[in-house]
Amino acid sequence: MSQNQLSILIADEMHPSLFAMLDQAGFRYDYQPKITRAELLTTLLPYNGLIIRSKTSVNEELLAQASNLRFIGRAGAGLDLIDLDAAERRGIRVFHAGEGNRDAVAEHTVGMLLALLMNILKADREVRQGIWNREGNRGYELGNMTVGLIGYGNNGHATARRLSGFGCRVLAYDKFLTNYGDAFAEEATLDQIRAEADVLSLHVPLTDETRMMINDTFIDQSGKPFYLINIARGEVVSLSAVVRGLENGKIRGACLDVLENEKLTKLTSDQQIVFDYLRQSDRVVLTPHIAGWTHESYVRINEVIVRQLLS
Repeated sequence: MSQNQLSILIADEMHPSLFAMLDQAGFRYDYQPKITRAELLTTLLPYNGLIIRSKTSVNEELLAQASNLRFIGRAGAGLDLIDLDAAERRGIRVFHAGEGNRDAVAEHTVGMLLALLMNILKADREVRQGIWNREGNRGYELGNMTVGLIGYGNNGHATARRLSGFGCRVLAYDKFLTNYGDAFAEEATLDQIRAEADVLSLHVPLTDETRMMINDTFIDQSGKPFYLINIARGEVVSLSAVVRGLENGKIRGACLDVLENEKLTKLTSDQQIVFDYLRQSDRVVLTPHIAGWTHESYVRINEVIVRQLLS
């Protein structure tokens, strides 16, 4: 079947650059970013392809209504919204645009870390209040540290490449790769990273294995106090464990672009207590799941998706 015979449903809001790319490639598509779940269940049957972002969950219920579906394209990196086993059973190809936002993620990671190490956000708030406190904002140099990356795919590798310019030592662990050490990072075991890292940065998908991977046990067994960076998925990290780590000194500071529950108006009472602690701490830098969310990456993600469609 040629691309001009394929019919694609785009069920999430996309950057408008996508449409010119699809038109040029000769794909037929319907753009329905406001489609409801109920409408999607009754609409999907005729389509051969489905393109989504982060709104649409693709599970057994949905796939049962999509007997003509041949592929699912995720305009982003994470695949935790897609039941990969169910798709595989039906012979449906799943691809994502992990390389599309890797540079943005890497720059955001380094930016958050520098802001934390150099007290940039704290110092900025104080100066705006007329407080000129130089000694209280003395920072730490990244170049003297060992950074441990858990996950060495697109985002991990791009982050290591940028860290190499600071002169710090970079260790990388990835259970799915072999012989992946390179000019930017040394191949390491998870135990080695836990023992030696001054900074721990997470670059893993959300799976049953990685869910709550950073918990009290992981933190307590770390060889030295460390800075934590999570730009992956919120549920990879137990935030209550992070609070305990900050309180007992095992965690020196945290950069959190993602949270267990990102609907801040719908936190449970326990989640609210944890969030209130984090947002009031000068040792925590928070951003609203925007690592990878740049003007350039928005376009690049679409380029990757269309290139994969064509191939």
